[in-house]
Parts: sequence; C-alpha cells; structure tokens
Amino acid sequence: MHGKDYYFLTPDDFKQRIDRDEFIEWEEVYIGAFYGTLKSEVQRLWDNGQHVLFDVDVQGGLKLKRYFGDNALSVFVKVPSMGELEQRLRSRGTDSDDSISKRLFKVSFEMSFERQFDVTLVNKDLDDTLAQAQKLVDEFIVR
Repeated sequence: MHGKDYYFLTPDDFKQRIDRDEFIEWEEVYIGAFYGTLKSEVQRLWDNGQHVLFDVDVQGGLKLKRYFGDNALSVFVKVPSMGELEQRLRSRGTDSDDSISKRLFKVSFEMSFERQFDVTLVNKDLDDTLAQAQKLVDEFIVR
C-alpha cells in the first residue's frame, strides 16, 4: 500500500531523489524498476521510537550495512540448495520458465556475497527460520 510499506514513485521522481541524495541505498533491480530506502523514512521511524527491519536484495543489504555499520545486523537468508529453490519456484506455478531461469541466475550470483553478511539463515522450514530470525533480532536490539 502506498505510504505504508512502500512509496510508489515515477522513474523521474526516483531519479530526482537520487540526485538530491535522499536515499540510504537504491538499486535498479531490473531495467526500469527502482527500489530504495529513503533516509527520511528511517528517521521518521526512529523519531517514533521504532526499530527498522529491511527486506532488500543482497546489494541493498550490503549498502545498508556499510551505511549503518555496527548499528545494523545483516542477515543473509538462503535456501538449502539451488535445486530446492527451483522446486519451490516451479511448485508455485506463477512463474514462466524464463522468469525462473532469471531468478536462479540472480540467486546464484548473490550467493557469492554470503560471507559479507553478519549471519546466515538457511530457510529449510519457514516457521523455524522465522523463529531463528526473531531470536537474532531480539538479541541484537537488547545488546
């Protein structure tokens, strides 16, 4: 929903905000599809006493870690294997073969950055992985 989880900007507006250095990080993830984190939104949440949790791609995660340093916990979430990922994608029945191929290629590339994150979670079972993630976040916040 616009203004709740995301702000939907035109490419021109997004590029103007890049020029004004309004993003902590941003990426053109796919041609013409820009994603980024507005500095003003993070500050707004902090001003309200809230913590910020990001769900970004690998490049965005690395940029956020560089920006926030030790004030951020970077978590690399991965599937047990590429075969498992392909099986999960195909079982959904929502993606074309071409789309699945592109996603698998991108994930294969992103795996090379795993060691640059603070911790890795292997998503074998969603409920277990969520519990592990919650524990990591809770421990990080109270440190």
